Amino acid sequence: MKKMLAIMVVAVMLLSVALVGCGQEGGTASQAPAESSAAGEASQAPADDGAASEAPADNGEPKDVAVLIKATDSDFWQYVLIGATNYAAENPDKVKVTTDGPPNESDIDQQVSILEQIISREPDAIVIASTSSDATVPALEDAVAKGIPVITVDNKVNTDKVSTLLATDNLKGGATAADTLVEKLKAEGKELKGKVGVISNMAGVQVLTDRDQGFIDRMKEIAPDIELIETVYVDGDMTKAMDAAADQISANDDLLGFFADNNTVGSGSARAITEAGKENDLVLVAFDSDPEEIKGLGTGAVDALILQDPYGMGYKGVEDALKAIAGETLESYVDTGVTVVTKDNMDDEEIKGLLDPTIKKIG
Repeated sequence: MKKMLAIMVVAVMLLSVALVGCGQEGGTASQAPAESSAAGEASQAPADDGAASEAPADNGEPKDVAVLIKATDSDFWQYVLIGATNYAAENPDKVKVTTDGPPNESDIDQQVSILEQIISREPDAIVIASTSSDATVPALEDAVAKGIPVITVDNKVNTDKVSTLLATDNLKGGATAADTLVEKLKAEGKELKGKVGVISNMAGVQVLTDRDQGFIDRMKEIAPDIELIETVYVDGDMTKAMDAAADQISANDDLLGFFADNNTVGSGSARAITEAGKENDLVLVAFDSDPEEIKGLGTGAVDALILQDPYGMGYKGVEDALKAIAGETLESYVDTGVTVVTKDNMDDEEIKGLLDPTIKKIG
């Protein structure tokens, strides 16, 4: 009997050990999915922390910055593109630049259409020289709403959604042109009486309106006896500018000279002066530069150029685009300044790159 009881006790003990062992295995098995889930959550944690959204900034790929100019037929806007593409060439790991623009500054609707196409491909940022202060506003605000920062150059657009404006103070630039013209007349010993023509590239463009107004207001202040002929607008056409200047030369014996508010009308006016043989008689002060205006400085058809910094607008425009993409707050407006260039200083080293930014072009 005692032997039977001993056997039963041993059997019960063995059964208890077996049951405990099974319970432990079951516990381990039941915990495995939880451990697996925890490991899965740990592996997904970076995505939950937002690392996935930051991946484009960390993957080493350059940002896509679209640069849209006012016109492809103007040297001034080509200089803007040289600045933009040079920045990309110097920083290929940071940015790639695409460029576009309508043929002429009068093609406002076409510029808007190009802008809308650019937005549809969702670049990382847009740098734009808008011909119109109003026509591009809906598209630009749409771009910003989609997370595409916008950098404006040259012309202010009527929205506060853009990151910054890089542009000339054109009222001040126009006043500088007036000061320069009057100084030239005085240097030639001419009485400040007679007429001066104002030839404008286009009506309704704010930068030109400011430029012309700055010139007109300053002329009234410093040379009140000089009559300013009513401003002529030529719709971005150099031939029209030449014809307008030629008409004023033939119609006014007391004509003293011209103010031309960009390089297109500057070149056209220079041609008219040259064809009339009036290089030594008329003073021409024009904005910006192109090969024909530079040639005019040498021949005397152009007395002075008021130079903006289109190269700098393009270069800094792309640089600021990258800052905006990174979330940096930019100054709302940066005055890019003007420089007066004459025959006397046109060969100075610091002036050459302003006169002809093509010499800076990389590649």
